[in-house]
Amino acid sequence: MNVRRRLIPTAALAGAVALAATALTACSGTAGAAGAEDGKLDVMASFYPMQFLAEQIGKEHVKVDTLTKPGVEPHDLEITPKQTAQLGEADVVLYLKTLQPAVDKAVAQSGVKNVVDAATLTKLEVHGTSGHDGHDAAAEEGAADGHDHSHGEAGEDPHVWLDPVKYAEIAKGVGAALEKSDPGHAADYKKNTADLVAKLGALDTEFKDGLKNTASKTFITTHSAFGYLAERYGLDQEGISGVDPESEPSPARMKELQALSKQDNVSTVFFETLASDKTAKTLAADTGLKTDVLDPLEGITDKSQGADYFEVMRANLKNLQKALGSK
Repeated sequence: MNVRRRLIPTAALAGAVALAATALTACSGTAGAAGAEDGKLDVMASFYPMQFLAEQIGKEHVKVDTLTKPGVEPHDLEITPKQTAQLGEADVVLYLKTLQPAVDKAVAQSGVKNVVDAATLTKLEVHGTSGHDGHDAAAEEGAADGHDHSHGEAGEDPHVWLDPVKYAEIAKGVGAALEKSDPGHAADYKKNTADLVAKLGALDTEFKDGLKNTASKTFITTHSAFGYLAERYGLDQEGISGVDPESEPSPARMKELQALSKQDNVSTVFFETLASDKTAKTLAADTGLKTDVLDPLEGITDKSQGADYFEVMRANLKNLQKALGSK
């Protein structure tokens, strides 16, 4: 496989979950004591994957708002002063540090105390797309256009929600945090977390079985967001550019991908719903490949291939099976 991986040292999961829970200031009694006016716990999520967890685990006990509105590319989000003020008023803030620098800054400025950083609830890794001559194509693109498209000091990949196993680990931490912040409904949060984790386990099994026997293991995508998914299911992600879906690839990288598509029996170039498909179509036209959608699930819009996380992930699975030649 061409995927490079380096584990980022973090606390063990159990310790991280406990840390997330204890980091929250417990409300006295139920959510009504410190929550929204309707008695619900007021939760602010940074973007869709965090919003989905809060809604699935909190259900009727929470009021969930999101900083990233549908159709907005999360990496490009700019926070308004009004949103920073809303952060400070929330009972709980759920975000994923390093994914959205504007959110990181706003959370720090808001003074909010009840914060859950999903990046502390699972092990983050560094994923790079290595060319056949050994260079890191994603890093090269960052240098070529003058931008650093890595995330965090160590360049860790934040797209953990695309791995159902890691997403389940984060769900457990979020559940523990909601139990701590709203002990009056702890039993419901615990049950809802268990139900969600079970559904994610079933999704993991679907991906394992569905991608076990394929004619090819390599897929090309405009957005290098699928490193965790590739690692989990034995696939090889080849990004046209780095983690920035709008960055233009170098002519050398395009030529390299043309050769790779022939060598690794690649049939399809994937693009995403929240970014332009121009680069994917250019490569496809030059190589005779097809194009299709592989959704990084950073937001749900009317263009999404499903109404929620599970529907879009199953659409991704079908598109991967079709592109890779599932046997």
